[in-house]
Amino acid sequence: MIAAAVSFVALAIWLVLVFGRGWFWRMRERDTDVPPAPANWPSVVAVVPARNEAAGIAASVQSLIAQDYPGPFRIIVVDDQSEDDTAAIVRGLGSDRVTVLDGAAHPAGWTGKLFAVHQGVAEAAAADYLWLTDADISHTSDNLRALVARAEAGRFVLTSLMARLACESFAERLLVPAFVFFFDLLYPFAWVNDPKAKTAAAAGGCMLVRREALEAAGGIAAIRGEIIDDCALGRALKAHGPIWLGLTDRSVSIRPYPRIADIRAMVARSAYTQLGYSPLALIGTVLGMLLLYVVPVAGLAIGGISAVFGSLTWALMTVCFQPILKFYRRSPFWGLALPLIGVFYAAFTLDSAVQHWQGRGGLWKGRAQAITK
Repeated sequence: MIAAAVSFVALAIWLVLVFGRGWFWRMRERDTDVPPAPANWPSVVAVVPARNEAAGIAASVQSLIAQDYPGPFRIIVVDDQSEDDTAAIVRGLGSDRVTVLDGAAHPAGWTGKLFAVHQGVAEAAAADYLWLTDADISHTSDNLRALVARAEAGRFVLTSLMARLACESFAERLLVPAFVFFFDLLYPFAWVNDPKAKTAAAAGGCMLVRREALEAAGGIAAIRGEIIDDCALGRALKAHGPIWLGLTDRSVSIRPYPRIADIRAMVARSAYTQLGYSPLALIGTVLGMLLLYVVPVAGLAIGGISAVFGSLTWALMTVCFQPILKFYRRSPFWGLALPLIGVFYAAFTLDSAVQHWQGRGGLWKGRAQAITK
């Protein structure tokens, strides 16, 4: 009886998620429909923080140089204390569109990336828009034109695209579509894009920010210590106007994640931060993920009514996973693996907490940046 009740609770929660969470799983918010061009193209400065990005920085910056944007556009790459040839590679591209800024060491209270962005924003001066993009992202040549057209048409203070992540290795095929699926579950894009909803988020790989709104929100300094800086920026800016977030094929990550350990590190960097560094929230989250992803499979093993509830739940989650699998052009059969994927992400979340307790929270490019408690 207890097993049947728990199996029913898991099914009930999935039904609530499917029908009451902004239809997150349908992944309908995309940048495929480009609004008409504005009467006048505003000025844009791209700001790229880069630390030890020698492997991919050339491809990333070249994609920015190749933008067919009709208005004033330039690029600032902030070398964030790199220990490799990142700055030299960018300078070697020889483009008059690009300025390489040697970043200073970040002060106490700042994360390294955000202080680099802060320096780039200051260097950008009076641009109408700031295009904040990462050094491991490549863009199609029409991306900035489409971003600005959308921002101008919607009067958005923040227009953000969830870049397509690498999804070729076994580890990526198993875990990367779920990363976007879980992000949309936490921050339903439809709610993010609704000016009346409190939900706010952004994807740090590609964010077009209206400069006046950023200044009104207190600038990058307002979020200087945030680990999940993109979502923090989304919250800060939504107080000053509408924001928009969607999936895209125009921004693509060039950073591979060939091993499960690589994806673990990506998730563990910020998972415990997402929980507010709360042990109680950690316990609740892990138990909740076990309820949602393990209990349905266990119900099949138990049999009886538990098996009925478990099979319905597993079928439901498999169907919900199909839109993101289609976006990543992966077999629909990967949907059957969602219970296993959920276990992996629960383990990554636990690992994030352990890293934090060991003083390695927010680890990125050799820096542990999370606050310690």
